[in-house]
Amino acid sequence: MRYTVLIPARLASSRLPNKPLADIAGAPMVVRVAQRVRSGVSGEVRVVVAGDSPSIVKACKDHAIEAVLTRDDHQSGSDRLAEASQILGLGDDDIVVNVQGDEPLIDPALVQAVAAALVSQPLAAMGTAAHAIDNTGDFGNPNVVKVVLDAKGFALYFSRAPIAWWRDGFTNGLQTTLPHPAPLRHIGIYAYRVAFLRMFPQLAQAPIEVTESLEQLRALWHGYRIAVYVADHAPGSGVDTPEDLERVRALFLTQRGL
Repeated sequence: MRYTVLIPARLASSRLPNKPLADIAGAPMVVRVAQRVRSGVSGEVRVVVAGDSPSIVKACKDHAIEAVLTRDDHQSGSDRLAEASQILGLGDDDIVVNVQGDEPLIDPALVQAVAAALVSQPLAAMGTAAHAIDNTGDFGNPNVVKVVLDAKGFALYFSRAPIAWWRDGFTNGLQTTLPHPAPLRHIGIYAYRVAFLRMFPQLAQAPIEVTESLEQLRALWHGYRIAVYVADHAPGSGVDTPEDLERVRALFLTQRGL
């Protein structure tokens, strides 16, 4: 299975300035992400960083990671991916997997699975992932995005609200048990067919996208299908804050026996 992993990276970050270049055990974080992905995918998979600064591109090339320089004024990550696919000369039928540049603990098997989910569903324009929620706190948390699927594994809807709503269980408020089957938490990794990726930023924003503040709802609102791979467990958490960065640094040092 051939596809391209694109890792968008931008220097601006309100909580962690210059985040892509933050050192993790002797290498920039975005390099650690690329290395992690390359360690578990086949040799036919191309891994490329799409940076918004020459310093990001240089840091990647210094560590033998392929990188391209994209504009620094993109409004969204999908815009950056679309430009990168153009720079790389990818064809309309090619597949791109978007791995965020702040996830040095990403499981390469998850990357492969999301790509495979899209390949196996010719009617889908996108692929993504989810895992079962195991506690009512996450189910009721608006910062935890939920997804419901149809019988063929396509996404019906994404929401910050608890979906599907458990009518009988929630009659007296949020209870200590969850419905069966378990609700699904969305994992923010995406695969795209390149033709759709190039068109997606040009689609009008959807009202439900604005309401929920979830960009993937734009695809559903315009009638495109999203194939969903259901993972057995939650992925490793990303790096959003200085505390997250210190935790990941400690983990890398532990793995190296330092």
